[in-house]
Amino acid sequence: MYELAKLTRHQSFQCAVKLRNLDKCAASMEDLANQIVRFLYESLTDGGKPACVLVRFFKTHSYGKLNEELQNAAREILKGSPIDSETKCLTLLATAGDLPQWNDRQMSSAHKAIPLIDEDFVSKAPMISQLIKQFGLDIKSIIHPVPEILAYNNDYKRIPSIFNVFYVPNALTSPYIPAQENFVVPYGIKSVFGFGGMLPSGNVFAIILFTKIFIPIEIAYLFKWVAAYVRVAAASFDKVGCIFNDDVYLLN
Repeated sequence: MYELAKLTRHQSFQCAVKLRNLDKCAASMEDLANQIVRFLYESLTDGGKPACVLVRFFKTHSYGKLNEELQNAAREILKGSPIDSETKCLTLLATAGDLPQWNDRQMSSAHKAIPLIDEDFVSKAPMISQLIKQFGLDIKSIIHPVPEILAYNNDYKRIPSIFNVFYVPNALTSPYIPAQENFVVPYGIKSVFGFGGMLPSGNVFAIILFTKIFIPIEIAYLFKWVAAYVRVAAASFDKVGCIFNDDVYLLN
């Protein structure tokens, strides 16, 4: 286990290597994602207890390639508005957290598949919009992927890369973190940070951590290297199109 508030560069490297090697015992990206969020939830601690309230793994995926359940979830968000088969949806692949319902992606009420219809729609989802901006992308590059993403260098300035860090130091009252009254306040969310990158397919993955303790930027920045290793693991499934557990049976 790693004390999150005291995480060192060496420990972040150890964590990155462990996550990178999880693909060896995973059957799909969903399987890998479940192992990743479980590892982060259980291994990043505060006084021996989980430092995170919730850890989630998202990936953009074309609406037309989602199963019926996820397509229905996307349409519910749009409330009858039309959706194209190529529309990217920010899809929840895995989740781990303090509550039982936070440990099964199918129990998510509003985050199973979020359709990224256009710039106006995304701008009305503050956390998603901010995540995209901190990843150094504009919304168009998510809706119509390009093979580039930006990261922070050692001076916390952005440089071209394929992985990055997302960081909101103070979740309370932040305009970028919605559900203040029924999530941030009652569960004591202090900071939100995440990491992710662009996969070979042009789709983007993002792992978001909602923490019980304040996370300084120096700690959040260490996860840029974790993102690089996770990307390698996730890319092995992205290249063959084995994303969901159901895909395993289709490919065999």
